[in-house]
Amino acid sequence: MNVRLRAADDELIRRAAEQTGQSLSEFLTTAAIERAHEVLADQRDFVVHEGTWDEFIRLLDEPARPDPRLVELFARPQRITR
Repeated sequence: MNVRLRAADDELIRRAAEQTGQSLSEFLTTAAIERAHEVLADQRDFVVHEGTWDEFIRLLDEPARPDPRLVELFARPQRITR
């Protein structure tokens, strides 16, 4: 695999690899694999028993129930303002 980078990006990646104690190849491989897992995480197939699937769909179709702890949390004044 060949990668063309701008000089600034090349330097950034090399510095980050050095900071982690990894070789450039290890750093790039690790980063690429992590990103690939993130991208593909919601693209996987899930197989469930028919009864489990029916129960899952039933729960999704139910109206959401308010959680008193969340209601209280969001009723608090905000501490961070813009």
